[in-house]
Amino acid sequence: MAEFRRRYGAAPWHVLLLFGCFAVTGGIALRLAGEPTAGRMLLWFLGAVVVHDLVLFPAYALADRALRAALRRDTASGRRRGAPGATGPGTTGLGGDPPARGGRRPSALNHVRVPALAAGLLLLVYLPGVLGLGGDTYTAATGLTPRPLLDRWVALTVVLFAGSGALYAFRRLRGGRAGT
Repeated sequence: MAEFRRRYGAAPWHVLLLFGCFAVTGGIALRLAGEPTAGRMLLWFLGAVVVHDLVLFPAYALADRALRAALRRDTASGRRRGAPGATGPGTTGLGGDPPARGGRRPSALNHVRVPALAAGLLLLVYLPGVLGLGGDTYTAATGLTPRPLLDRWVALTVVLFAGSGALYAFRRLRGGRAGT
């Protein structure tokens, strides 16, 4: 077993899981092969891959890099404001910010990334409805109007970011009390 892991680079369950994924994907491909719109679906899929790789990935990689730089700049300016070598309960030399468990502050990075990812995925899934496209089809299928989808997406995005911000604030406050 150790020889397999050394040669393959992962545990045996990994290759079994991959074969299972290939089996499911193959089954779906065979089922879609008889579909009259299979060519159109393949074209949409390839278009989505190209748009993701050439447009979306560079855009969110750039946004993530800008977020990291802003947070790094904020942390660096906090270090300058804090007294170097400050001692006492709750001091970290990071502008008086209380430490989290293990003496580290919680990072704001994932508290921005996670709601942004969730909001982006929801927008991607419901984009036609959010933009008001395909209203007749949506109404015929559900009996509802698509108008509230934009308002609901915006409200859900606000709730996601507010909840993440509240969790970040709670983690920062809790971290300060853990060491005292």
